[in-house]
This record gives sequence, structure tokens and C-alpha cells, in this order.
Amino acid sequence: MEQELREFWEAGARAVNDALDALIPPGKGAGRLHEAMRYSLFAGGKRLRPLLAMAACEGAGGSLREALPAACALELVHTYSLIHDDLPAMDDDDYRRGRPTNHRVFGEAMAVLAGDALLTLAFGVLAKAPLPPTTRIRLVEELAEASGKEGMVGGQALDIEATGAEGPPDPELLRDLHRKKTGALIIASLRMGGLCAGADESLLDRLSAYGQAVGLAYQIVDDLLDVGGDARRIGKAVGRDAALNKLTWPGVYGVDRSREDVRRLTKEAIAHLHGFPGDTRHLVDLARYLADRDW
Repeated sequence: MEQELREFWEAGARAVNDALDALIPPGKGAGRLHEAMRYSLFAGGKRLRPLLAMAACEGAGGSLREALPAACALELVHTYSLIHDDLPAMDDDDYRRGRPTNHRVFGEAMAVLAGDALLTLAFGVLAKAPLPPTTRIRLVEELAEASGKEGMVGGQALDIEATGAEGPPDPELLRDLHRKKTGALIIASLRMGGLCAGADESLLDRLSAYGQAVGLAYQIVDDLLDVGGDARRIGKAVGRDAALNKLTWPGVYGVDRSREDVRRLTKEAIAHLHGFPGDTRHLVDLARYLADRDW
């Protein structure tokens, strides 16, 4: 990672962590639900979606601080989704970010409730954000759509339906799955960051186009890491996609084509950033970094 991106990442993640820590503060006697929420929220996540929101806000002419409520809401929703995805009824994972998953520590019932609580808190954060009322409403709309049936949750449903399915893999289903399960929240992160800076619809559309390319590249790299990644470095087991007969990009197109697609999508993403009113260096650097993860 380049030094400039590292400094941006560290400053942004620190700001988000401080804000999240204030939302769900540590303390004895807070209760098992509170502990379960903090356990996954502060499990060493990269804070990618918050950073994308902050970088988009910068690119649209705003500041990191303006995007902070949106950044926190995005991380809350993302963490809730990971807790639920890891459950035995879903992906049945024992480790996440290098340590036991939430349900392995707190039990399935409490893990479900911890995810529910993080999700609802996210919308409370947006409702109280120090932004114009119309902007708060738009942020709620963006996050609700990206995380619901037409977005992340819908993508998880497609993943469940496709896992173990007989017959040849369906490329169109694969694209729809990735667009919803991963891409929707990444696009929302960028649009929400743009909204915090007062971006117009034209600029929001360009952020969406950047996010669509980056989001697909990110998921393809995730698929590649499951094929040949180092479990210790990525913090979760590898080879599970093939073991569960999941629908993946390398499974449909092969490893070489998948790598080519990552490079192409990264170039497309960066091309959408020309002519932005603010500083897009971090958006460029993020696109390149996400494509260059070890695969």
C-alpha cells in the first residue's frame, strides 16, 4: 500500500473507530448483547466501506468529517451482515477476521440479535446526522435499498439458492449475485459520501459507475483469494466456495480470465473519475489497492 493511501486509511479508520466506540462504548455491566455487538464491530475490520464514503465525499468537494455519520452507518450494516452470514444456517463459518465468529462465542440466538441491533442502530445514526433533513432522508433511502431485498440481503438469498445447484453455472445469475451481495453496498457507500458533500445527480451517477466496477473487481478478487489465498493473511478459511459448490467468478470463467477482468474493471473505475470537482486521488488509490490484493 502506498504511503499516502496508508495515511488516509489510518486517519479515516481511526475517526470511524472513535465514533463507533462512542456509539457502543465499552464498560462492565453493559450486557451480553452489548458485548456481542462490540465483539464483531471491533474485530479488526478494514473499514473499507466507510473509507469509500469518505473518499467519495472528498472527490465531490467535501471533507472526511462530513461523511463520518454515513461511514459509521455503513460499517454497522456491514458488520451485521457478516455476523448473519457466518451463522450455521447461512455460510456456517467458524472464523472471521482471524478469530472465532460471533455465534461461536455468544451462541446463535445472541449473534442474530447482535446483528439486528447493529442494523437498526445504523439508521438511527443517519437520522441524527448533522446534515440537512433532505440529505438525511436520501442517506436512509440509499442504505435501505442497498442493504435490503434489491441489494445485499437479496444477494445472500441468491447465493443460498445457487449453492449446490446442479447443472452448468449461470453467468447472468453470477453477475446478479455479485451486484447485489457485494456491489450494492459499495455503490451505496460512494453515493452516500457524495450526498454528504452535496453532489448532484450527474456526479452521483458517475460515483455509481465507479462503484459498480470497483465492487465487481473486489468480489472477483475475493473469489480468487478463496481459490489460492493464505487463510492466515485474509483471516478466514479458504477453499470453502469449492467445497460448498458455490457460484464464483473463477468457477465460471477460470482463474486467468478472472484476473484479466479485475485489471479491466479497475481501469474502467478510474476512468469514471475524470473531471470531479474535488480530490479523487484516494478513490484512484483505493481502486488499485483493492485490485492488487494477493491473488
